[in-house]
Amino acid sequence: MMDVMVQWDEATSGTPSIARVSSVASPDTLETPSRDVVTLYGVPTPESLALALATAVEARRASHGPEALRDLQVSESDGAHGDSRWRDSSTGEVIKQDLQIPLTVLRETAGELLAEGGQAIRRLLAGLLMKDWPAGTRRALTFQLATAGPRRTSDMLAKMREADGADSVGFDEE
Repeated sequence: MMDVMVQWDEATSGTPSIARVSSVASPDTLETPSRDVVTLYGVPTPESLALALATAVEARRASHGPEALRDLQVSESDGAHGDSRWRDSSTGEVIKQDLQIPLTVLRETAGELLAEGGQAIRRLLAGLLMKDWPAGTRRALTFQLATAGPRRTSDMLAKMREADGADSVGFDEE
């Protein structure tokens, strides 16, 4: 299970981003090393929320485990771009890795999330959009997201091809 805080920022801030997905350090426990924070911009829809939640799932998969801190911007045209940072346990050095998650992967994962938990996603969004929030409060709700099942077969095949060096186009025959 992923612990996610979803918040809504009504101001569009002039960026093409529909959301920002980041993680923050939780108290030092083994059960929850970090919490994901999804900030929606503009007028959110169930699909844009699912896309942002898909980014949280895929970023966790792509980074150095749940203890890594992630920060990504989500766009409906470019997918997600950002980075992941973690501390190397042997050297103590902070390591940074750029993350880029293609829109096709995000849409596939978002579709799976909507198929499996669309009603819960819609309820979460309805809670954020309620009119009777007290003035001056941040619209934020916590949500537990069942992490998606095993990685897609296409992801595993791509990793295997990359490891074998078979992902290059054309081979020199001798």
